[in-house]
Amino acid sequence: EQIEPNQELVALGGANIAAAMSGGFPVTGGFARSVVNFDAGAQTPLAGALTAAGIGITVVLFTPLFHNLPHAVLAATIIVAVLSLVDLAALKRTWRYSRQDAAAMAATMLGVLLVGVESGIMLGVGLSLLLFLWRTSQPHVAVVGQLPGSEHFRNIERFAVVQSPKVLSVRVDESLYFPNARYLEDRIAELIGRYPQAEHLVLMCPGVNLIDASALESLEAISARLHTAGIQLHLSEVKGPVMDRLRRSDFLEHFGGQVFISQYEALRALDPQTTHHALERQRDHLCS
Repeated sequence: EQIEPNQELVALGGANIAAAMSGGFPVTGGFARSVVNFDAGAQTPLAGALTAAGIGITVVLFTPLFHNLPHAVLAATIIVAVLSLVDLAALKRTWRYSRQDAAAMAATMLGVLLVGVESGIMLGVGLSLLLFLWRTSQPHVAVVGQLPGSEHFRNIERFAVVQSPKVLSVRVDESLYFPNARYLEDRIAELIGRYPQAEHLVLMCPGVNLIDASALESLEAISARLHTAGIQLHLSEVKGPVMDRLRRSDFLEHFGGQVFISQYEALRALDPQTTHHALERQRDHLCS
């Protein structure tokens, strides 16, 4: 169910202020009580008020009837209600989709069962952050080519595309920041070694939402090394917020290349013969 967290905190805070001023008990919310309430058919906050009224009447009038009730009965009620929150099938689905996420989920479950709820949740959050850093530290970097008869560019390992002999088109599918800055430098150096005839390298940035200071220094280092090898660095499909940050630096003034609005425009400007060949290849295919 959709809730407004701020409204929930305002309500709890107001209730605790009233409890402090009137000598009452502090109040809070909990999964166990919420699930019991939900399973009982509660649909609005009025259920909480009715529950409080019922507890008050029970305490005043019916306490002797519940005095000797074993605590195990209350525990069983909560356990039965909370069991509906346990979804072991989700662990199986997650394992099939992503083993790393499934491992974080399993560790969180074990932490909650063996240590406690707070510790288990903190363990899960910590593992999720570590997995995020690990994944983004090695971003997907693909060499792309032009799809015949179109202005689209796709991974050369997945599609039959047309490549330019002198323009190396490289797409980065992750934001650039300090964990993956050095990885990008090494990856570019490896690709340059595989394409010694390249005269231009166009870095496609449709998936780059951020370039931090460390990544900017890496781009400057990449540009300088490419210049040494006789290759000019260019950028294409840079998002507006990223471009605004680049304009606040002196990178655009010194790297010597151009920033193209699309990869097609970049290839058409740097190697028009290849773009023409890609269009002609599609026409020949249609005619045949």
